[in-house]
Amino acid sequence: MGLALAGAALVIAAVLLPGKAEAQFGLRGGPLGVARFAVGHMLGMSRLRHPRMAVRGGRYRSAALRSQDPRRAERGQLSNPYVLRAALTAQAALAGWHGGRRPQGWWRHPDGSYGWVGPVFWPFAHDDLTTAIILGDSTSLSFYGYGDIYAAIFAPYAATELAAYTAPQGRRGRRVPTAETLCEASDTGGLPVDRIAAAITPNELQRTALDELASAWLAARDTIRAACPAQAPATASERLGLMRERLEAMIKATDEVAQPLSKFVDLLNDDQKARLEALANERRTALAAIQRKDAQAAAACQADYDPRYDEKAQRQYEQLVQQQWPAEDVAATLKLDEVGRARFEVLQDATLRTMETLSACPRQAAATPQARLAAVKARLQTMLQSVGGISDALDDFQADLSDEQKAAFEAIGPKRGA
Repeated sequence: MGLALAGAALVIAAVLLPGKAEAQFGLRGGPLGVARFAVGHMLGMSRLRHPRMAVRGGRYRSAALRSQDPRRAERGQLSNPYVLRAALTAQAALAGWHGGRRPQGWWRHPDGSYGWVGPVFWPFAHDDLTTAIILGDSTSLSFYGYGDIYAAIFAPYAATELAAYTAPQGRRGRRVPTAETLCEASDTGGLPVDRIAAAITPNELQRTALDELASAWLAARDTIRAACPAQAPATASERLGLMRERLEAMIKATDEVAQPLSKFVDLLNDDQKARLEALANERRTALAAIQRKDAQAAAACQADYDPRYDEKAQRQYEQLVQQQWPAEDVAATLKLDEVGRARFEVLQDATLRTMETLSACPRQAAATPQARLAAVKARLQTMLQSVGGISDALDDFQADLSDEQKAAFEAIGPKRGA
């Protein structure tokens, strides 16, 4: 998959991106990073239509974040497992944005869902860990990266819009979910204990270990919930800090389930392990069927993909460059001197490098739950390291800025989203 991604990226870099991408993104390392992100950004684009229609029609309410299973795994449905969640997060993410009058936001994920929903980063964190580790589906997890960091630096929400997510429950509050409600979205069923038990038919010792694993899974959920923001982050530094807290909580959650997961799996015989892995195979089969229906989007990660014959790729590239770094706007608005411009370029470069380190093209899932847990933890650690480096670059950039300059910087994001 890594070679496929590199091939696709090089093709797009050669055909679409030179000149324009470098000029608009200011990527001094060349267009390859932009190309990688453009490839990943295309994944699942045809799946956006249903979530957008749901948002426009108001068919899904934010209260459903607490009560619905967005993946439909427990009900065994083979329909697209991301459509409902994309609709729910879109409804919630846009509810407080410009009074909920916009049909979509630029910081959405390729599958139509949102990584930033009001003041909350990664609302379905616990659910994503479950599906990646147990069911071998890391699709949603792979979408987190550059776009979310960009949205943390140039927040799409104004202060009044964020306030709607922390307002007392009233007429407005019923339409805009609270941060607590959004954080509770992580609990969408937890570990599928009944499905696992039905698949492996555990003996008494194995059932005890499965119950211990289920308890650890609930503790991991609570660990992630504890990192829910008590108030809306008001600055880029605070938003990056919230990202670090949420990522650290997710990493801690993987540590909490590692030992009981290993204990449970080690108690299984080979036939039971195969039946447990069959649950993940069912998930992958369902996803493969979806990808065949969405072959144009799935082709973006193939080595022989040629975007010259794909109008959708052209449109997605144009959408991508709309998220260019507002370098000249920042420099002019803040009246930066040469030192300030240089520090801003360091911040810009540090963020753009995450396009390569956090590619959105998912890799093939590992063969065992323990190996998948290790892969998930490594991905989260890479993202945490990236956010930490960007936070340091932001601190350096803002070190000599006045309060007026800092306020002007914070106003750029909401202004660009207007």
